[in-house]
Amino acid sequence: MVKPLSFKGDKKVKKRRRTTETNDDDAPQDYHRPEKQLKAGSSKSAAAPNDEAEGEEHDDSWVSADSPSDVSGPIMFVLPTEPPSALACDATGKVFTLPIDNIVDGNPATAEPHDVRQVWVANKIVGTENYRFKGHHGKYLSCDKIGALTASSDAITPLESFSILPTFDTPGTFQIQTLRETFLTVKASKSSKANAAPEVRGDTTEISFDTTLRIRMQARFKPRIKASKEEKAREKISRRELEEAVGRRLEEDEVKRLKRARREGDYHEVMLDLKVKGKHDKYG
Repeated sequence: MVKPLSFKGDKKVKKRRRTTETNDDDAPQDYHRPEKQLKAGSSKSAAAPNDEAEGEEHDDSWVSADSPSDVSGPIMFVLPTEPPSALACDATGKVFTLPIDNIVDGNPATAEPHDVRQVWVANKIVGTENYRFKGHHGKYLSCDKIGALTASSDAITPLESFSILPTFDTPGTFQIQTLRETFLTVKASKSSKANAAPEVRGDTTEISFDTTLRIRMQARFKPRIKASKEEKAREKISRRELEEAVGRRLEEDEVKRLKRARREGDYHEVMLDLKVKGKHDKYG
């Protein structure tokens, strides 16, 4: 389910949730404790992983994309302007640059959107290596044959298809290329107004500083962070579960050995060794 975007400073709504009673403590069970204390302790231990999982699912912090394969979900294009600005669009489909307010010491790697007009939703086009970028108003970013950018299209055509290329000599930055092999670039405004904002076009054929931009994205959509969280979830197992699997009470070093084996991928081999060891100890 698509969740509404949130920005820095927004208050989080706390959800009330019932916790199931489970006896999943990481320490050896103390069977001399009253039953009520056992249930209370186990309920708290069950609630903690649930709270952590929900926090990870709703992680709305912003991180930098490191490779094109990272790019997915809500993103912000940080343009090479001074001061840094973002690619934005309004409800009429006009595309323009908008200065970034949420930034630390002018560092583009810390930029976060403060205005929904700075946010685009990136998705890979099925069956291709190209991407589409949808604005806050539900229309797609488009670049016509003369390089003019708009965000007023309801459908995907070659004009709304873009490639994301990593910059060879500057890790963490990208080039946005159209299907006509031109690049998005920042240019000085042709307006006669003082302090006019820079313009963005898609008509340059050469990679330069003005075509090199950063992509900021929400952390929960970054594949590497997702994989890391899934790996941590797999590592979580209680002492009681390990003892039930082995069929006997385990020493502290055996518990650590099994947990390390779950991280390293040889869990079943170590489990078998401990089962064999238990039989030898029993009949020795």
